[in-house]
Amino acid sequence: MERFRKLVEAGPIGLQPWAEEKLSGYAETIIRYDHLPQSEDELVEMIGDAEALLVRTQPAVPASVLSRCPSLRYVGMCCSLYSKESANVDIDYAEKHGITVYGIRDYGDKGVTEFVVYALVRILHGYDWPMWRKRPKEITGLRIGFIGFGTSGQMTARLLKAMGAEITYYARSVKEECEKEGMHYLPLASLLDESEVVITCLNKGVILLHEDEFRQLGNGKIMINTSIGPASDMPALKAWIMDDSNTFVSDTSGGVGSIYPEVKDRRNVLCPDASAGMTEEAYDLMSQKVLDNIERMLSGSTS
Repeated sequence: MERFRKLVEAGPIGLQPWAEEKLSGYAETIIRYDHLPQSEDELVEMIGDAEALLVRTQPAVPASVLSRCPSLRYVGMCCSLYSKESANVDIDYAEKHGITVYGIRDYGDKGVTEFVVYALVRILHGYDWPMWRKRPKEITGLRIGFIGFGTSGQMTARLLKAMGAEITYYARSVKEECEKEGMHYLPLASLLDESEVVITCLNKGVILLHEDEFRQLGNGKIMINTSIGPASDMPALKAWIMDDSNTFVSDTSGGVGSIYPEVKDRRNVLCPDASAGMTEEAYDLMSQKVLDNIERMLSGSTS
């Protein structure tokens, strides 16, 4: 298998030490930067005449950078790639100019599932947290609606269903396998109205909940956002949080959004501000998927 002549890591990319060691087999020269560039000019200087570039969610790699790096033929995103629109790399420009861009998916889902169960148990039972109802409540029989039903949503739903929850979901399509398992599609308005707990599992940059949706959801509910970034319109979410009967949960401040400084200390907002998905196991899986993508690129495989 051929090797890249030169590969650059632009900023911390999170690969495990064993993966960094293996990476040396894919390039004659590897240059690692442990800081993020402060400008496009600095990023262009970092890349130089490299053939391959590895980045995480930062820095942004727009067309104005790619166009100034004529030797570049591969960009590996060491993070989730959900869509061209949400990527920090200008994939459209790259594709038009012979630069291959690969990202990864589905590496931190189990940690997210564990976080959801942790948050629900803490809130429902009042473990070091204001109890949701007058008495402790089990997950059994809890009506939980998922907005977005991809890999992490389905994984979380299956675990909660095994614990006795009643699961519904809203997604772009009906999931036939999930329907057979007793999880059922509902239109968004019906799901919001009927659910006691709503869990948002949307792609980065997708905002589905606005003032009308929160009105449909009503009060006395629990909302858990597991999306990468907010899933709600900020003024509408803030107004909903200001009702003390509601509880909002997110693992990170980014999942809360720009209102985080205003709501973070409220007793109905649970946000440890630590990425639930990035466990030791997730870093291992992420590292392996990054290496697999490099092998795929160097071997010329399109599968």
